[in-house]
Amino acid sequence: MSELPPLAAIRAFEAVARHLSFTRAAEELGMTQAAVSYQIKLLEERMGAPLFLRKPRRIELSEVGARLAPDVRSAFSTLRSAFAETRGRVEGALAISSIPTFATHWLAANVGLFQLAHPDIAVRIESSVELVDFAADPFDGAIRATNRVGPGLIGHELVKAEFTPMMSPALVEEYDIREPADLLRVPMISPDDHWLPAWFKMAGVEGDFDSVRSFARLGSQGLEAAAAMAGRGFAMLTAPFYADEIAAGRLVQPFEAVGWDGHAYYFVYPESRRNWPKIRAFRDWIVAATQPLRDRQRSGA
Repeated sequence: MSELPPLAAIRAFEAVARHLSFTRAAEELGMTQAAVSYQIKLLEERMGAPLFLRKPRRIELSEVGARLAPDVRSAFSTLRSAFAETRGRVEGALAISSIPTFATHWLAANVGLFQLAHPDIAVRIESSVELVDFAADPFDGAIRATNRVGPGLIGHELVKAEFTPMMSPALVEEYDIREPADLLRVPMISPDDHWLPAWFKMAGVEGDFDSVRSFARLGSQGLEAAAAMAGRGFAMLTAPFYADEIAAGRLVQPFEAVGWDGHAYYFVYPESRRNWPKIRAFRDWIVAATQPLRDRQRSGA
């Protein structure tokens, strides 16, 4: 298979063939007329035939040039379309994978504000617990709960994955909850939650947690919070996600003690995408928009 001529020479030929002018082609390409002429000469030597007929005050395509020009023009048109389409995907559509808890309790309610601020960026959110392989999966960024941002990724902390018992006000009264040990008498939603013994240990409560009256293993904070609001038991939840439910009296955080195992919710993306306009726009927005969550955690409110 014969090698392609230098791309610079092909590019010069396409521009000269389109304009039928070395001068106008040079202006378009940001080159001197002499440089364009040199590239055409290289291409003609490679082809073994003239591509243009030089006539007084004008040029014309030769027979060989006329046969070659449509295919070259079509090839460059295909390239321009491919790059334009790819650039559109890079700049105009944003696909984010988010862990369900964050997607349900914060992102779904707030991403519309980003859309209003950036109407030129179409946002797609997919809720999943699966880790994203940025080299293979069609996502630009992800929101994950982790204690370590992996190699090759940039991560921005959004909110710490703190935990504390939460329950319905009616259940607080029913079980006369006054101190952490009183919770041992209350059904525990998702009793195998590793946050359960961690919080009780931090609160200075010792006991056989296998004896805690269990409700069910629901597998997500959203379902656990719904069960807690229904009065089915208490659940270990991340309080900043439930500020509205607390304000409305649907949930209560009976104790100020909050546990943390080092995990946090991060917005992550490959280092190679740090300068993508849509990534920068979403990063700047979500870091600023989640500031009240971090402030609430620091203040203990």
